[in-house]
Amino acid sequence: MAREAAAGAVEMAQGSMKKKAGAGAARSWILLDANGEGTIMDVDKYAIMHRVEIHARDLRILDPLLSYPSTILGRERAIVLNLEYIKAIITADEVLLRDPTDDNVIPIVEELRRRLPPASGARQAQGEGKEQHDVEAAEEDESPFEFRALEVALEAICSFLDARTTELETAAYPALDELTSKISSRNLDRVRKLKSAMTRLTARVQKVRDELEQLLDDDDDMADLYLSRKMAGAASPVSGSAASGWYPASPTIASKISRASRASAVTLHGNENDVEELEMLLEAYFMQIDGTLNKLTTLREYIDDTEDYINIQLDNHRNQLIQLELFLSSGTVTLSLYSLVAGIFGMNLPYSWNQNHAYVYKWVVLVGGLGCALFFVLIIAYARYKGLVGS
Repeated sequence: MAREAAAGAVEMAQGSMKKKAGAGAARSWILLDANGEGTIMDVDKYAIMHRVEIHARDLRILDPLLSYPSTILGRERAIVLNLEYIKAIITADEVLLRDPTDDNVIPIVEELRRRLPPASGARQAQGEGKEQHDVEAAEEDESPFEFRALEVALEAICSFLDARTTELETAAYPALDELTSKISSRNLDRVRKLKSAMTRLTARVQKVRDELEQLLDDDDDMADLYLSRKMAGAASPVSGSAASGWYPASPTIASKISRASRASAVTLHGNENDVEELEMLLEAYFMQIDGTLNKLTTLREYIDDTEDYINIQLDNHRNQLIQLELFLSSGTVTLSLYSLVAGIFGMNLPYSWNQNHAYVYKWVVLVGGLGCALFFVLIIAYARYKGLVGS
């Protein structure tokens, strides 16, 4: 019995260890270097944190099980990117992209492989042994590695959201036109589903737009995305010894080292506040995502106009029903009066003039009918005079 209890305790301990290991289970990543070469890696979050030197709270943003809004974070040595299905970490010389086998991520991997390598002109210049200043000029005209990777991600997400908007427009406008021509439960349910899809898509587009707008409004946040500039500052004699082997122990220390590194980069590479290149890049995609949002806004206005038109139609039908009810009620009143006259003269009561005037009954019928008809006309005329019935 003691052996069985001990074996059970061992199995429980192993099960708890497996559960703890599952919390930091390996995830599929693809590593793309500066030449566009890709390597598939199955590593846990601790290996990623150690490789790119970011905190756990930054890596948690990329967790697909947690609902985080679209985010672009600039850290000391990396850019943490969470844009819809694009979950990536960009450094000064490599890109880590999560879930590379996803259908939406595969085109991004191919585009990164095509656009990450340096310009062909600079390669040919190095291969043919041209003068050094030609190579340096070609390198200066080329965007930094992190900006090329960021541009691919922004282009992919903006194109993806614009394509979804176009699909929604293609389905929504005919459905709305059909609803205006024929109000039915089927058409109403179809438009309801399209409106719900439009609301969700608008929220997604708005998140990306807000993140780009927030970056454009803050030069310090944009300066944090210049990884190459910060790396060059860290490699300078002023901060090289302090930056080698650096690992972010706390946000306060990291911010102090970051300011020191950028201060040294100013003396070697110009003004650290010069963010014109990144600003132009972000503005281009901000205008694109803003155009997508304008399309959705126009679609929403069209839906609202359609709803107003339908409400007007329903009010008109309601007014017609009220008019019909008025006609029927007036007719009922006049027929009731006519029935009253017929009932009075149909009573079996003795009266002397019936013997002398045998044909008085037909005059009662004719006069009673004309009187009731005249009374009905008077009611309708009064209703038209008061505006209760349309002309």
